[in-house]
Amino acid sequence: MKKILLGIALCVVALQSCKKDNDEEEIVVVPIADQNAYDDAAAIKFMESNYFNDKGVITAFDDTVTTDDNYPKLSSYPHETLPSGVIYIKRAETFQPNPGKEIAPTDVISIMQVTKTYIATKTDDKIAYSSESTFINNVTTSGVPSTDPAYFYVKQSVLDAYNKANNTTVGRDFYEIEGLQEGLKHFKSFDNLDPSTDYNMQGVIIVPSRAAYARDNTIYGTVYANRSFVFNFQLYNTRTRLDSEK
Repeated sequence: MKKILLGIALCVVALQSCKKDNDEEEIVVVPIADQNAYDDAAAIKFMESNYFNDKGVITAFDDTVTTDDNYPKLSSYPHETLPSGVIYIKRAETFQPNPGKEIAPTDVISIMQVTKTYIATKTDDKIAYSSESTFINNVTTSGVPSTDPAYFYVKQSVLDAYNKANNTTVGRDFYEIEGLQEGLKHFKSFDNLDPSTDYNMQGVIIVPSRAAYARDNTIYGTVYANRSFVFNFQLYNTRTRLDSEK
């Protein structure tokens, strides 16, 4: 009887050991340089695999139908890659404000958007975005633009309150997405469109993880670590921030 019990105990230990070994094998830390390369390659793949629908919303090509065959790929639009790796694409001028309003770094913006995040991964020597997650989707939720989001500009009062409450010294990058700020410099805003105005997206800003939250701890924790952001948007308004809003 003792031998039987001993045998069972050894089996349990062995199984726990195997489980521990398997768990450890599943934890793969991708070197930063590799993740950056994956982000860039996946962005190019994304631009080849998606298009703007009639409302300017990014849509994946469907190989099972022919209704999307006449839509040009995102990659066919004039686009630019900034030194940070951020890519911005504008739709035709007919979808841009004329003359439009310049966007200052500290402005209060109103932005209608469908924004998703992805992790760029390499599987079987193929690099692509995976693990899609919605960051903000005004189209299917509120139906109105986001106004003065902290991921574009966080108020100093918000930072001060957080640091005081948590005994920390976090900076602006704890909230803000630098790549979004960089990309929006190349767009103009409409002039105070009514929030109920039907949307027609102006374009897209693709932000690699290194220009988003990288691997840092943020106001969202580490949920967006290593994640690239794809901002598909229309700027309804931008205005100078009041002193009381800083």
